[in-house]
This record gives sequence, C-alpha cells and structure tokens, in this order.
Amino acid sequence: MEKLRLDTLRQDIRKILEPYLQKLLWLHKDNIVSILLYGSATGKFYVPKQSDINLIVVLNDLRFEMLQSSLKLVNQGIRKRITAPLFFSLHHVETSKDVFPIEFLEIKENNILLYGRDLFKDMEIDLKHIRLFCEREIKGKLIRLRQAYLEVGLRKKGVEALLKESLNSLTPIFRALIRLKGQQPDVDKLNILGTVSELYGLDKYILTAILKDKMNDEKIAGQAVEAFFEKYLEEIKKLAVTVDKL
Repeated sequence: MEKLRLDTLRQDIRKILEPYLQKLLWLHKDNIVSILLYGSATGKFYVPKQSDINLIVVLNDLRFEMLQSSLKLVNQGIRKRITAPLFFSLHHVETSKDVFPIEFLEIKENNILLYGRDLFKDMEIDLKHIRLFCEREIKGKLIRLRQAYLEVGLRKKGVEALLKESLNSLTPIFRALIRLKGQQPDVDKLNILGTVSELYGLDKYILTAILKDKMNDEKIAGQAVEAFFEKYLEEIKKLAVTVDKL
C-alpha cells in the first residue's frame, strides 16, 4: 500500500486529516483507488474552525457494507469539520462526466491528490455537456424561484432571503458559463458576476447589489425588495433564453 501524500497541506489541516486518512485506509485497504481533497481547504480561502474539509474517496468496489463500516470514522471526522466524504465507485467516476460536467470540472481544477490515482487530471469534459447542464439548471432554478416567491412573497424578509439564496446557488453555473466563452472564471464572486454580466448581457447592478447587501431593513440597494425581485427574475429569464441559443 502506497503512502499518503500530505506534504503540500497546511500543517493544521494535515494534523486533522492524517489520523483520519490512516483509519480510512485501514478500513478499505486496497479497495481504495484514490482520495482527493477539494474545496476551500486546498487553498487560501480556508478559515480554521470555520471552513469544512471536503474529501472524495473512490473505491474499486462500492457496496452498502463499505458505507456501514465507515460510519463511526465519518462521525468522528464531522466533529472536526471533515464533512462526510463523497464516496464514488471507479465505474461511477468513469461514466458520469457527461452527467456531472460542472462538478467534475470544478474538482479537476481545484483538488489535491492525497492517495492513489489522479482520476480527474486528464479528464476531458465536453463543452456541449456543460451548456446543456447550464441550461437545465438555470431553467430549473427559474421555475423554483417563481414557486418559492409564491411561498414567501407576503414576507418581505423572506423575499430578500430568497434573492440571496438564489444568487448563491447560481454562482457555480455562472462560472461554467464563463468557461463556455473560453475564459477562466475568477474565484471572487463580485468578479464572477461582473464577467458573466458582460459576456451574457445581464444587468451587473442587479446581481452585485444582492451580493453586497448587508442590510436588514427589507430593502436591497435602497429599493423595495419586491420591485428588485421582479428585476432579478427578468435577468434570470433573459439568461435562460440566451443559454438556450448558444
């Protein structure tokens, strides 16, 4: 069994992960194909005692009893902000890049291989899968946005919370849309909103005002939240039409 590759990790993250990973290897032994770290713990956006530590574990053979045998270890890890790992079978990874193009691309561009084979390094993601994924997600979120408004529309603070939640859920889609135009997306959310607005003809002010909002007076950028919601809804509708024509 090969050794863990922890030399590039921050010392505080390594201290948390090393005993956890050793136990994981002991549990699953040669069945483990690879273990990867992804998310904020791979870079400068990690905040000790606040940020989660996210892992992907790929197994040759993934059956229910393997999940069962990992329960105690995973529970111990959660107490130290190691989220329950994403368990994949090798076959699942190899056959799902058309189904999860955004997720796999994000992982490919931001991971640290801790053990085994790097399954994402040479993975090719077809742009047509990304476009279709973006179209489906945007149209789906637009439907959900209307439905959620009907649920919370009588409560101003509920509408404001809905706006923020919606924009946050669209951020990975915006990153993918920037890639479709042949550009590498930034990690800063304001820059992402600025770039996607420029590339797709959106109103940058509408999007960035939601992100910047720190107020609790039921207004965004000094405007009545319901009027602002209507403008935001129109921008997402416009984006859905544009992506459909790509």
